[in-house]
Amino acid sequence: DPVYVLDNNVPIDTKYYLEQQISKPLLRIFEPILGDAKAESILLHGEHTSVKTVVTSKVGGLASFITKKDKCIGCKTVLQEQGTALCSYCKQKEGDYYQKEIESLQELEEKFTRLWTECQRCQGARLEDVLCTNRDCSIFYMRRKVQKDLTDQNRIVSRFNVAPLNW
Repeated sequence: DPVYVLDNNVPIDTKYYLEQQISKPLLRIFEPILGDAKAESILLHGEHTSVKTVVTSKVGGLASFITKKDKCIGCKTVLQEQGTALCSYCKQKEGDYYQKEIESLQELEEKFTRLWTECQRCQGARLEDVLCTNRDCSIFYMRRKVQKDLTDQNRIVSRFNVAPLNW
């Protein structure tokens, strides 16, 4: 289920997808032009095919045995006291880091608003909540992804422990 994969950060087997879904059609297109061996070597091998993967799965493998600790937003070192945003070294630039995270939060909020509005237009009711569950719609998945990213970004911003403004 794509929603389950999206919500739980299940890693996608990109190698299988590339080998089975993309490479074969590409080879069929380029073999008449480049030749059999040359098409495969140019398209599927070389420096441009290098991949760096960061896995952040919440399910499977060792995920249930690992405890996640907060890291400094600035230098990514593991923090001794949980619930804070920065280490003692990066604390001097707290304002800069906070501003950067707030800007990221605002960008995600704006993106979510645009996607939400698009879903309202599609639904035909701009003043009501979106009740869309169309799993064939790419905007549905984009909206779910941005919603998850927004939740994560809110969690990061809340680690700064900034007191709310009293106007």
